[in-house]
Amino acid sequence: MQVALVTVGDELLAGDTENTNASWLGRRLTAAGATVARVLTVPDDEAVIADAVARYRDAFDAVVVTGGIGGTPDDVTKAGVARAFGRDLVVPESVRAHLEAKAERFAADNPEMVDRYDMDLDLDAWAAVPEGGQPLLTDESFAAGCVVDGVYVMPGIPEELKAMYETVADEFDGDRTTETMHTPAPEGALVDRVTEARERFGVAVGSYPRKDDAPGRVKVTGDDPAAVADAAAWLRERIETADGG
Repeated sequence: MQVALVTVGDELLAGDTENTNASWLGRRLTAAGATVARVLTVPDDEAVIADAVARYRDAFDAVVVTGGIGGTPDDVTKAGVARAFGRDLVVPESVRAHLEAKAERFAADNPEMVDRYDMDLDLDAWAAVPEGGQPLLTDESFAAGCVVDGVYVMPGIPEELKAMYETVADEFDGDRTTETMHTPAPEGALVDRVTEARERFGVAVGSYPRKDDAPGRVKVTGDDPAAVADAAAWLRERIETADGG
């Protein structure tokens, strides 16, 4: 399963916010057996979002888009996705009712905050999804996410993203298998073995340098679990590993 990630936010491009969502999603999708084939960060610009989604939805099995799904002026992600499909944003009655009830509970639990800041939520903006999309709702996120023909639209706030991802996590199962070993050897000493393992077993082998006091890593990935296991065993016999192998 080939997956593309599109993370949305001016703050990501400016470096004001670290893009932890892409790293977290990459780990989760890889662990599920999917292959993250692209990671793209775009600004809060409806046309740019639409262009990226339109290109990626035809090229990959799934696209995960995160960021800007609320009701503030710069939250244009859902509008961009709708534009990519040539559809309108619609407000499902059931989603609006869900968010209205949620807003009422919040107001009852936080009367001082509501009075102090004169909070006036645009429930239609929070509830809107591209026409034909499947809404995604969680307790952690106020805004509705959605799924539209293999495009998954989720919040940018990490805790909200993680909760919403769990509601669809089973849809990202793939056949990729990975084994990782740690080594104190420098990357330059691994080139010949890594190259030979790739050719001999038909798997992907990546080497990653030491960082601070942590050892380096050699990562074996492939669609055939037996080939991955054989390649990893072959490498462990030929390179120094952190556990003394």
